[in-house]
Amino acid sequence: MPETTKDRAAGAIMGAFIGDALGLGPHWYYDLAELRRDYGEWITGYTDPKPGRYHAGLKAGQLSQAGFILKLLLASLVSCGGYDEADFCRRMDKDLLPLLDGTPISGPGSYTSQSIRELWRQRVEQRLPWGQTGGHADTTEAIERTLALAVRYAAAPAQLAAAITGNTLLTQNDDVVVSMTVAYGAVLGQLVQGHPLDAHLSNRLMKLVKNGALPFHAVTSDNLGPPRPGAPDPPRAGRFASPDALLTPSYMAAAAADPAIRIEPAWKVSIVYGMPCAIYHQLPAAYYLGARYSDDFESALLHAVNGGGQNQARAILTGALVGAQVGLSGIPQRFLDGLEDCATLSGLAAELGAQA
Repeated sequence: MPETTKDRAAGAIMGAFIGDALGLGPHWYYDLAELRRDYGEWITGYTDPKPGRYHAGLKAGQLSQAGFILKLLLASLVSCGGYDEADFCRRMDKDLLPLLDGTPISGPGSYTSQSIRELWRQRVEQRLPWGQTGGHADTTEAIERTLALAVRYAAAPAQLAAAITGNTLLTQNDDVVVSMTVAYGAVLGQLVQGHPLDAHLSNRLMKLVKNGALPFHAVTSDNLGPPRPGAPDPPRAGRFASPDALLTPSYMAAAAADPAIRIEPAWKVSIVYGMPCAIYHQLPAAYYLGARYSDDFESALLHAVNGGGQNQARAILTGALVGAQVGLSGIPQRFLDGLEDCATLSGLAAELGAQA
């Protein structure tokens, strides 16, 4: 296990970038036979996208638009010494939105996701102010960038939750999506601090709910026991009606550790929890892989990618979770060597790690 918060923090960031680039070539194959025909029985590294597919024209080791936006937020955090929403929005206005045209096949990475297309329409076409730009996409785009906020504020859960909530609302305003995004950030923050992704993690998170650090509503007593007879309903601790999103990771971790529950091979996690893009398909798979391969970055990422469907998001989320557990020092060098502009990305990750 890595000994320093800085190593774990940098591992989380670089794990996300590596996951993004690994998913670039084989992104969004829902026909697994077609995926195997194009890339062989087992993808082992970075690959070029095929002509006519998503991200066509890019090369192995490059980032998609998700990675591009993560880098924007990362650079803002490093430059400002913390989260400055106005600075991040200025960077989006200057460096991303002018490169888009509102269609899916456009912009950096050769594909623009639903929530960012909706942002473009509201910000560019309708000229709405930031804060009125959130849409209803039920996907993981906010997690894919706000994981940097989770790393930055790993030791300050209340700040973590506030920053992730505010940033998520810039593009997605569904309360369930926001709550699940904040929950993932809270999990990642625990891993950066050095806690394991295990069956006890949710209890740690629930203690943060009880002391008011995480803005989730909960009526249960310790260990999810029933409330005491006559106990009043506690004051709402925040905007999220239920803490269930904080409980998911420990159930996934328990499943991964239970010898009577096996998903073999592990890439079939995509079939068990679903290949689509929605956040409720993506998070259980990422938590499962993150717990099962807590000390094996390569296996976690390759099973995430080889499962098809929205494998890029699955790999980004899994990469951050496992990267935080093994640290930058535990990521195989070949994944760093093959990542375009790795020196710049690693430098930003190290600076953020120092802040964390």
